Amino acid sequence: MRISDPDQAVLDHVAARREAIVDRAVAWSNLNSGSRNAPGLAAVLDALEVAGRGLPASVERVPTRGSTTVADDGSVRTEAHADALRITARPEAPIQIVLTGHYDTVYSADSRFQAVTTHPDGALNGPGIADMKGGISVMLAALEAFETHPDRTRLGWTVLLSPDEEIGSPASAPLLAELGARGHLGLTYEPALADGTLAGARKGSGNFHLIVAGRAAHAGRAFEEGRNAVAGAAMIAARLHALNGRSDGVTVNVAQIAGGGALNVVADNAVIRFNVRVPDQASADWIRGRIDEIASAAPFEGLTLDLRGGFTRPPKPMDAAQTALFEAVRDAGALLGQDIAWKPSGGVCEGNNLHAAGLPNIDTLGVRGGDIHSEAEFAWPDSFVERAQLSALILCKVASGEIDALKLKTMRLETMA
Repeated sequence: MRISDPDQAVLDHVAARREAIVDRAVAWSNLNSGSRNAPGLAAVLDALEVAGRGLPASVERVPTRGSTTVADDGSVRTEAHADALRITARPEAPIQIVLTGHYDTVYSADSRFQAVTTHPDGALNGPGIADMKGGISVMLAALEAFETHPDRTRLGWTVLLSPDEEIGSPASAPLLAELGARGHLGLTYEPALADGTLAGARKGSGNFHLIVAGRAAHAGRAFEEGRNAVAGAAMIAARLHALNGRSDGVTVNVAQIAGGGALNVVADNAVIRFNVRVPDQASADWIRGRIDEIASAAPFEGLTLDLRGGFTRPPKPMDAAQTALFEAVRDAGALLGQDIAWKPSGGVCEGNNLHAAGLPNIDTLGVRGGDIHSEAEFAWPDSFVERAQLSALILCKVASGEIDALKLKTMRLETMA
């Protein structure tokens, strides 16, 4: 591969817009869009729609499905979610690229972390600046530049920006699956590490909620008539924790036991919330079987158990298609003077969903940064142009055929067969 004159013009287009690319990410990050902050999500969606309409593409809001949540008292409720934003260009083209990102963050509406500041070393510190409003700006900048390339008509693309990635994509999962099935190559804009390293293989993840129902009674007058749900939950939590170390790479994190009430009342309700991480599908099947066994046997008489939730992110191993794609991206990065490396990650993202649907993808093409999901979250300003140029060059090389997206897709489907 080499950088042609049309490729260089695309790269120059990105470089010329450095300030605008950074500034719009900062503006979006200054709008709180925690996953359950409906007004904030609406405000950011409005801003993203305006940006999307600057591209020569169709822009539409796509309703997402509702999901169920388990309250601390054990009641099961239906939760609505914000719309996704879909931007589409040339759906009839023979090669289809899927670009995804999320506009929700982990920071709630009442978080004290609400605005972007600049550190003395130049790093931008702010909610979502790396994860992933900076990534969305990089994505759009790459597309804006690529649309000036003479080979653009050979390639169609679809952007999906979802409102619920930080809570496991319960609402947007069907949209991701649909795009993954019909696309040829995926680009997702989670942040890279501070040095630019990408996430390679990813574990799968499941979120579970086990509802424990007991019987209330006065703790003094009729203690023996009660059935303590909190005590039962604690015993079950210990059983879940004991699964750690029994299968290589499988972890069970008991995150919370909610329930109970006054100290003089035998607790009649509790909810155990736990997360599971697995390296492959065989491990997922094994741990699910162990969880089902535990959830089917109350630790003492008088309790009833109701297991909710499941795996939201399938494992994403480095199969042949993934390896070939990463090598192609490494070669493209070398043309830009970027040293592209990757390593396994226990974290999960939309890339897991796309891979499970048959789409080879790179899912850490966003800005270089770190300390995400904390008030120390940061992104390096210089990485906005750097990473947008990398994505723009990938698009150019897919359009020219130097990165063979059709072959990568075939390799992925052969692995699934």
